[in-house]
Amino acid sequence: MTVASGIDKGAVETAGRLRAVVEELSAAFYEREDVVRTLVATMLAGQHALLLGPPGTAKSELARELTSRVEGANLWEILLSKFTAPTRMFGPIDVAALSRGEYRQVFEGRATTAHIAFIDEIFKCSTAALNETLGFLNERIYHPENGGAPIRCPLISAITASNELPSGEDSVAIYDRLLVRLEVDYLTDPSNFAALVRSAVEQPTAAGRTTVTLTELQHAVSAGVPGVGVPDMILDALCTLRAALRHREIIASDRRWRISVRLLQASALLDGRAEVAENDLALLTHVLWDSPAQRPAVEREVLQMVNPDAREALDIADAIEELGAELDAKAGQSREALSDWAIKEANAKLSRAGKKLAQLRSDAQAAGRSTVSIDRVIARQKAVHSRVLTEALGLDASVIQAQV
Repeated sequence: MTVASGIDKGAVETAGRLRAVVEELSAAFYEREDVVRTLVATMLAGQHALLLGPPGTAKSELARELTSRVEGANLWEILLSKFTAPTRMFGPIDVAALSRGEYRQVFEGRATTAHIAFIDEIFKCSTAALNETLGFLNERIYHPENGGAPIRCPLISAITASNELPSGEDSVAIYDRLLVRLEVDYLTDPSNFAALVRSAVEQPTAAGRTTVTLTELQHAVSAGVPGVGVPDMILDALCTLRAALRHREIIASDRRWRISVRLLQASALLDGRAEVAENDLALLTHVLWDSPAQRPAVEREVLQMVNPDAREALDIADAIEELGAELDAKAGQSREALSDWAIKEANAKLSRAGKKLAQLRSDAQAAGRSTVSIDRVIARQKAVHSRVLTEALGLDASVIQAQV
C-alpha cells in the first residue's frame, strides 16, 4: 500500500485506524467484508448507506457495532413505522415549558443532535415525518414545530436498513437520498454457518476493538477526503461509464454521479492513498443501480473498464450459480444420485473454478488491482463447493473449510 504524503497527516492516521476497524468487523461478521469496507468509506465520505436484506442477517448488529467505534459521537437509533411522529424523531414537546405557555421541543438525544444515525425500516417513514427526514438526510437541517429558524444538525452519516425495496413516491424520495445501497443476505457458506452456530455456545475470545474519536472522524471527513486528488482519467472514466449504463437504460441522477466522486476520494483515503485510482471505481457497483436486478449489469460495466481479472471472475460466477441452481433442483433425489453427480461433475468444475479464481486474484494483486469482486466470487465458489460436499457427499460442515 502506498502511504499518502500529499494529504493531511492526521486524516491518514485516522484512515489507518478505520482500516483496522474494517478488519475487525470483517472477522466478526461472516461474509460481510465488502459491506463493512463500503460502510466505512461511506461514513468517511459523509454520506448515507442502505442495508437491504431479509430479517435476521445482522444488519442492525453490524450497524450498531460500526457506529459504536466513533468515541464521543452522539449516536441515535430509531425503528420507524407508518405512525412515527416527527417529534419522536427530532424532539418531543417540552411539557414543563408548555405549562408556562411556551411551545418548545427537547432536542437532546434525538436526530437533531446526532453525529451518527441508524434508522431501521427507513421506508416505513410516516408521511408526517417525510419532509423533515428528507431535510435531515440531505441538507442536515430540521424545521422546529414552532416555526422557528431551521436547526443545523451535526449529522455526519446515517446507516439505514430495510427488508424490502421502497414503494410509492414518498419512500422513493428517501431512497434517492441514500448514496450507497448494499445487499445483505443469509450466509451461503456452510462452514461459516457452522461457525456462527458454534459461536452461540462457545465462550467468546477477547478481540481487538479499534476506535476513532469524533474529532478525528470529523477532521478526516471535512479536510482529509476533500484533499484526495481526482485525476482526469477518473473523471473521464465516469463519463464513459455513464454513457455505457445509459445504453443499458440504467440511469442515475446527475446529483448521484457528482456525490459519488466524494465516495471515491474516501475509498482512496481509506487505503492510505493521496489520489483516486481505478480500483476505487468498484464502489460504484453499490451506487448506480435502483433495483437489485440492475446491480450485476452495473458491476460488469464498471469492471469492464477497470479490472479485467474481476470481469473474468464474474463469468466464472455465472457457472458457479448454475451449479448451485442445479443442486437446488436435485433436492429430494437419492444420496447415490447426488453423490454420482457431485463426484463426476460438480466437484471437478468447482475445483477448476477455485484454481482459476486463485490465479486471477494473484494476477490482480501483482498488477495492483482491487481483488474485492474476485474475493466475492471466491467466497461464492467456496459456499457452493461446501454445499456440494455437505449435501451431496455428506461431509461434516465443521471441517469443510479445510476440505476446500
